Amino acid sequence: MSAHAATEDVKATALAKQSACLGCHAVDKKIVGPSFQAIAKKYANDPSATVFLKNKILKGGSGTWGIVPMPANAKLSDADLSLLTTWILRGAPSAN
Repeated sequence: MSAHAATEDVKATALAKQSACLGCHAVDKKIVGPSFQAIAKKYANDPSATVFLKNKILKGGSGTWGIVPMPANAKLSDADLSLLTTWILRGAPSAN
């Protein structure tokens, strides 16, 4: 792993904690929402996954993984959304 990727993982992990993502999601197991690894697997071959997930994080919603709604994170910047989405699609490395 490059030093840049490691730095991005640390930033993304901190952002996920600050944004309360880890209250409902874990790296490798379902809590309220799906694990980050399950999300990465589901969207691994989807070219529109980044845009879809950024929108899902920003606006929240339900129905993709069940009936429990995900709250919106409307205060996140586009850069933060991109950081989180890229990290999640890589399986959320270093999120311990």
